[in-house]
Amino acid sequence: QAPLVESGGGSVQAGGSLRLSCSASGHYYSDSGMAWLRQPPGRGREAVALIYPTNGATDYHRSVKGRFTISRDNSKNTVYLQMDNLKPEDTAMYYCAAKAFGGNWTDLSHYHAWGQGTQVTVSS
Repeated sequence: QAPLVESGGGSVQAGGSLRLSCSASGHYYSDSGMAWLRQPPGRGREAVALIYPTNGATDYHRSVKGRFTISRDNSKNTVYLQMDNLKPEDTAMYYCAAKAFGGNWTDLSHYHAWGQGTQVTVSS
């Protein structure tokens, strides 16, 4: 019954891959954008990737471009984050979030719902 539920985290070596999934409940699957954000240990949260479910348009943080791919399956109200060529600096708790209308996607104040998070750990 949780609004957003993440899964797929784990521990991998540098250069490895993981695919995260986020299942959204009802109206929490937002046409205004579904995003993956992360919080490294001892650091603040930062936006990683965004997708607009209606048209599939995407945005990425510069540090993950070419390595991460966000996608969605509207029939399942689910968004995914395929993470390839993982680096130790990708180690973080990864969160799925539903965006409110308007504003810059990297501004965390525009997200009104969050999942519980899934841990990603990348070793050297």
